[in-house]
Amino acid sequence: MCIVRVIFYESLGELMFIKSKQVSYDYNVHNDVGDVESTYRALTSIDLEIEKGDFIVILGHNGSGKSTFAKHLNALLLPTEGTLFVNDINTSDTQRIWDLRKSAGMVFQNPDNQMIATIVEEEVAFGPENLGVPSDEIVFRVDQALSTVEMKEYAMHSPNKLSGGQKQRIAIAGVVAMHPECIILDEPTAMLDPSGRKEVLDTIKYLNEAENITIILITHFMEEAIDADYIYVMENGHIACQGQPKKIFADVEVMKKLHLDVPQTVELAYLLQQEGIDVPLDILTVEEMVDKLWQLKSKN
Repeated sequence: MCIVRVIFYESLGELMFIKSKQVSYDYNVHNDVGDVESTYRALTSIDLEIEKGDFIVILGHNGSGKSTFAKHLNALLLPTEGTLFVNDINTSDTQRIWDLRKSAGMVFQNPDNQMIATIVEEEVAFGPENLGVPSDEIVFRVDQALSTVEMKEYAMHSPNKLSGGQKQRIAIAGVVAMHPECIILDEPTAMLDPSGRKEVLDTIKYLNEAENITIILITHFMEEAIDADYIYVMENGHIACQGQPKKIFADVEVMKKLHLDVPQTVELAYLLQQEGIDVPLDILTVEEMVDKLWQLKSKN
């Protein structure tokens, strides 16, 4: 079974960055004349906690509710029921929505939908400008953000001429320039080739490890979840299970019941077990698999 982390809201410390308690959300279904005809519950009683500096991955197949929940973290959607705090700000407090969005930036699936400027450095400057950051500070932030995502040499290029991975790194730089404490990425690599995916993932990991930015990654690529501190798996608007990567992916049968894959190394270990070969299911990397197979060979 997947392990469950018990949540004690009464004793949360200052490191807790996100606190969700019984969050539910209903989409309204309209008829042909625009009246609300019915509602569809997309989230049901979501309880979770995320500490500052965590690298969190939320998994789930299409329609599981993971993107709906992601939009709550940036107050693009507000809970129908329950409470959600981000950096001690109640997301339902409309008076503090800009404070919230300074703390938690959002990167979406398609970078083209986020690009509005004709020059890269102008694109990255857009967010800080809207926050009222002084001009001298904006110049510094843009330079710093582009350096962080290793795109400084493209400062005067047109975003339209960049590759998909480069565009997504520019989108991330635009959020970084706003100096958020948390970045929510909603399937940022879904439209990228393997090279572009690696570029974006390397950037995400750097921001988390070197800059201590809290990362919440929504994805359906299992390999992207391997290095997470903690994983939440969603199904039909619920948290189906949660735990550290090794625990989550070792329960192959549960993941398959949730219509999800597991990393290729875990799938290989699972198939080897079916053949009677003693390989543990908590192997997440190729290096770990090679080491284990070498140990087994050495014993024979």
